[in-house]
Amino acid sequence: MLIKDNSIRLSCLNEYDPLKTVLVCKPDHMTVKDTIPETDNDYKKGLSLDRAMKQHRHFVSALEDYGVEVLFLPSQKQFPEQVFTRDIGYTLGEEMYIAEIASFLRQGEEDQLREWLKKANLPYNDLNTDRIEGGDVLIDGSTVYVGISNRTTEEAANHLQSKLKNFEVITIPFTDEYLHLDCVFNILSPTEALIYPEEIHDEKIKYLKSRYDLIEISKEEQYTLGTNVLSIGHKRVFSLPVNKNVNMQLRARGYEVIEIDLSEIIKSGGAFRCCTLPLLRES
Repeated sequence: MLIKDNSIRLSCLNEYDPLKTVLVCKPDHMTVKDTIPETDNDYKKGLSLDRAMKQHRHFVSALEDYGVEVLFLPSQKQFPEQVFTRDIGYTLGEEMYIAEIASFLRQGEEDQLREWLKKANLPYNDLNTDRIEGGDVLIDGSTVYVGISNRTTEEAANHLQSKLKNFEVITIPFTDEYLHLDCVFNILSPTEALIYPEEIHDEKIKYLKSRYDLIEISKEEQYTLGTNVLSIGHKRVFSLPVNKNVNMQLRARGYEVIEIDLSEIIKSGGAFRCCTLPLLRES
């Protein structure tokens, strides 16, 4: 979709308000080069670029069918994982934040986003050399959860807190076995969240249990990114058809589960949340 001058607004205060505008990138040059533990072995073999492109088109079409405006970040041959637009920036409140991608393979994608934002006349906050990727950032009202691992540092989270005067940043450490926080935790509503309970412990899990009714994900469905769903509002959630138990639990709670096959794209370590950078959510 072409950008109309001054037609895009930035606003995001949670993970579940109706999604109005989102930024994606076609997997034109997708390959599986980076070693990601949860996608090792058989699961990352035999990537079909044609199938990945078809699945992404189907996903975009479904978003548009539900009234979401889908905008495209131009794909570049040197960035084989550019389809995961979530990681290069995040809309917090009415501002976009951009930090440095930790993976050497992906460094430079941030400049593509900066250029796109300039052309769209949208301001952004540059966190410079901080490493705090969007898959590690989840927002719920005045709370911003930041996952801490080898992709996002405690120092970067502290710097982000210094810039977010109206938000509280809560850090959630997890092991390097998992790529981002949204691979083990995701927020569905003001009172419900998905979690892989084996990975978040002690006071952090106690806090999350006090705030949310936690829907637990099995090890098998964590492997197929059961937490990496995308809410588009009004209890409508994109989820992978392979995660049957997750989808059953969501439906039992009154969610409309929109099943789209992304089996090729998740070979590189991401699903629906990873493939989308929300620009505007409005209730």
